[in-house]
Amino acid sequence: MWTLLQTPPPPPPCGVQNPYSSYRPRRISIAFGHSTGSSNSVTKSINFCNYNDSIQSFCKKGQLKEALQLLSQEPNPTQHTYELLILSCSEKHSFYDGLTVHRKLIDDGFEQDSFLATKLINMFSNFDSIDHARQVFDKIYNRTIFLWNAFFRALTLAGHGVEVLDMYRHMNAIGIIPSDRFTYTYVLKACVVASLPNHKEIHAHIFRHGYHTHIHIMTTLIDVYARFGSVQNATCVFSQMPQKNMVSWSAMIACYAKNGKPLEAFDVFRDMMTHVLLPNSVTMVSVVQACAALGALEQGKLLHGYILRKGLDSILPVLSALVTMYARCGALELGRRVFDQMGKRDVVAWNSMISSYGIHGFGAKAIETFREMIRHGVSPSPISFVSVLGACSHAGLVEEGKQLFDSMWKEHKIYPSVEHYACMVDLLGRANQLEEAAIIIQDMRIEPGPKVWGSLLGSCRIHCNVELAERASRRLFELEPTNAGNYVLLADIYAEAKMWEEVKQVRKLLEAKGLRKVSGCSMIEVKRKIYSFQSVDEINIQIEQIHALLIKLSMEMKQNGYVPDTRIVLYDLEEEEKERILLGHSEKLAVAFGLINSSKGDPVRISKNLRLCEDCHSFTKLISKYTNREILVRDINRFHHFTNGVCSCGDYCYAGKCNYLTT
Repeated sequence: MWTLLQTPPPPPPCGVQNPYSSYRPRRISIAFGHSTGSSNSVTKSINFCNYNDSIQSFCKKGQLKEALQLLSQEPNPTQHTYELLILSCSEKHSFYDGLTVHRKLIDDGFEQDSFLATKLINMFSNFDSIDHARQVFDKIYNRTIFLWNAFFRALTLAGHGVEVLDMYRHMNAIGIIPSDRFTYTYVLKACVVASLPNHKEIHAHIFRHGYHTHIHIMTTLIDVYARFGSVQNATCVFSQMPQKNMVSWSAMIACYAKNGKPLEAFDVFRDMMTHVLLPNSVTMVSVVQACAALGALEQGKLLHGYILRKGLDSILPVLSALVTMYARCGALELGRRVFDQMGKRDVVAWNSMISSYGIHGFGAKAIETFREMIRHGVSPSPISFVSVLGACSHAGLVEEGKQLFDSMWKEHKIYPSVEHYACMVDLLGRANQLEEAAIIIQDMRIEPGPKVWGSLLGSCRIHCNVELAERASRRLFELEPTNAGNYVLLADIYAEAKMWEEVKQVRKLLEAKGLRKVSGCSMIEVKRKIYSFQSVDEINIQIEQIHALLIKLSMEMKQNGYVPDTRIVLYDLEEEEKERILLGHSEKLAVAFGLINSSKGDPVRISKNLRLCEDCHSFTKLISKYTNREILVRDINRFHHFTNGVCSCGDYCYAGKCNYLTT
């Protein structure tokens, strides 16, 4: 028997990378022997033992087990064979088969193959096995930029954003400059994962290395700025982009929609349409969300019609956004109709319906929908519990909320997060079970954070519990030193308790820190146009007519027992001046504008950026009775349906009494 070596392929031309860099000689056995018959002829038998093509064919057909059986018989698998095996393991989500391929790959001498290492890292990332991905990366000596990118992606998906940023600095320190767009996108996303504002530093690197004209990178940068609330920087990046695609426009619309600037989101959407760019499903989700924030029902109906015409009504995120939009525009029944017509529902769709019932105060319906979701075999997500617990809070369903909270871990193996504890503190606090709420905070295994302390302070505002309010505000002043809302809440509590010296001290603290209270802003849609009102608004051309109507209604209601609640005006002024300030609140201006400009019998729908104050709540109840009109006001917490002098909240949000001597 002789052993021959295959002739290697010729070398590539100078300067061209060798495509056969992983080529290894293949042994071919040739045997000669005599037949056992009477003939003396010699027969020749050639055994190639090459199963690479068959293995690759099995992988392409999805027959991974058959491919692995042949792999054990193939002495010399090629690089392409291993590539297809790795991809097949990933597609089948077969972790143990992936480990088998990895071990065989090492045995066959491919351990330092950076191309296959990149594929392995992607595979282990899909298996959520970051430790195996790290082992592959650590063992490679000559790392390509593709290998770095694959590992950055794996780390980012696994939530190791800080490690990505550290490795990015190390990569720069050893002189490796990113040579494609993916490095920057993964590093930018790592900033979001790590909650570290390093994106400005990365932005400088992008500009320095000439990638500031790349659409994909700059679009990612817009998204990152949006996630950190840097709307101005995102706008600057967007305006300076020499070219924009649909994804870029969508990112800018989402930036405005998610950062409390729905009007700007609509402006960008209209601008995009003038560029003859047809919005996709991602764009429509953001625009519908902006519509929901505005409470613009007629605009929402137009968008719904566009979605139907363009065939986007089969896309789950779009339908879920429509459910939420209708509910936040005060048309809960239309949202339910969209929900009922969905052929398939994921957990996001169910969450939309649960939260919709919650913001309208229908806690029992929210719980019923939550249980219906479980009966349909859809496992609740952490957001599901935030939605249903919030619904319990608005409806005062304390015992039901406690049971749901307990079921999170016991039945669904979901460990409560800060958001869930904040819901429980709000639930107990609104029900005037403040001591129990404080015990929950004390027993938390994780840091309460501003959401939890903010829930406690808000509850103290309802029930005027000064001692707990001071405790909560001290922590909030440390955690959020520039949040003026916390100082204002404490001042309101002091004012309710008639502790005027303390009110002055808080106001001085606000001034010393250069903080200003967020101005109240109310929006209303009339004849498909959005109108915005701020407190003591003098800009609207109908302002004199609005003031005249409010004064007329106020005088008539005073004759029938209405007393303006001037306690909420924290200034040392005459009662008459305080009443004038109260009449200038943005929601009163918006309601009067709606009464003047809408048809008789049509509901008046208002959305406000802050909590509805006590006086506006009482005033709007009486207006609904005197004008025989349905008025819907959505504040930062929930919907208030005013009809015939009654509010759907049952005054639950305003039922507190001043107990400043108790704890």
